[in-house]
Amino acid sequence: MARPVKHDGGLYKREGSKIWWMRYRDKDGIRQRESTLTEDWDEAQKRLRERLQARDNNTLPALRRGQDLTFGGWSDFYLENFSRPPFRAQKTHEVNQRALKHLRKIFESTKLAELTADDIEMYLRKRLKQRALVKTKSGFVEKQVLKATTVHQELRVLRRMLNVAVRKKFLFANPCAGVEFPARVDGLFRPHYVTWSEQLKIEFAAPEYLRNVIRIVTETGLRIYKELTPMKKDQLYLVNRTVWIPDSKTPNGVAEVPLTDIAVAAFSKQLAISGPGEYLFPSDENASGHQKTFKTAWHATLRRAKVSYFRIYDLRSTYATRLSAGGVADEWVTQLLRQGDAKVFKKYSQMKLQMKREALAKLNRQANETGPGFGTVQGPAEPGFGTVLAQ
Repeated sequence: MARPVKHDGGLYKREGSKIWWMRYRDKDGIRQRESTLTEDWDEAQKRLRERLQARDNNTLPALRRGQDLTFGGWSDFYLENFSRPPFRAQKTHEVNQRALKHLRKIFESTKLAELTADDIEMYLRKRLKQRALVKTKSGFVEKQVLKATTVHQELRVLRRMLNVAVRKKFLFANPCAGVEFPARVDGLFRPHYVTWSEQLKIEFAAPEYLRNVIRIVTETGLRIYKELTPMKKDQLYLVNRTVWIPDSKTPNGVAEVPLTDIAVAAFSKQLAISGPGEYLFPSDENASGHQKTFKTAWHATLRRAKVSYFRIYDLRSTYATRLSAGGVADEWVTQLLRQGDAKVFKKYSQMKLQMKREALAKLNRQANETGPGFGTVQGPAEPGFGTVLAQ
């Protein structure tokens, strides 16, 4: 009989080397020896544990393939299999291509498993010092220094790409988790909440079709360019007060969406002005196509209404916020937004802090002093933001 193995794995140093090496047995009992690529004992122990965990989870072959996988090779695989439609929108694929064009200049031949948070931070610092290059007839011209939001977008693309590598077991952890962005970034997904009075003001200055868009999105939370603009008339079931979404950004987005009275009225008005074509929002330039963007009309409408600019997509955030303000549980708001992850909801509902402050304003500091029991006694009404509805 073979002798029982006393240890599951161990670390040792080769003669004349400061690097720790690890030895362990794979699933078949064959002894494996690999370099940990570090002089730090704690880090070497961590990598040994990762190997043993991968062995026990039957993911060791994938992890080993990840050791030989280069950043450039994984970028090609990601763009081909996880970036193109129908997995992602075409615009998202184009953003990924632009970001990876710059990332590959630095990390093209870097092993995916050897990419560290320090490497990424150094890349970001260098990018923040570079200037934007604009192509002209006479060649490339340097413009202003790159905006922090532009560089941060590259970090978001990199994080998303490496998250897929972690999910596929090519990496144990995403190095972007340890990256601290070396600059202040303003305006990153900070949705603007549209009050009802502000919405009426914007609607008054908007053309009729855009007025319908505003009402529909704030009452249903539809994604404007992925779900609403390409919508066909046969997707509407106004008798049943629903609309069918056959294609969306996420699998959870494909669903039947219930309609409020305001949404039904807005859809009815849009049907009346949409003409004989199959699309609910027909294109002015292509008789057989649909609207691609509302940006020009949206800018002009906000200017006429004398409202500071905010993205038209923030109307979807307003829908989520109004549901929360009405007392709808976060889990149900996530379902109504048709999001796959409840964490995404936190990005959409922006009035949470105001709601909490308004609730704190009703805090009774004399509770249990005026009578028996622990029930709080509601004090005199105090002015608030109008977000927490009276019961």
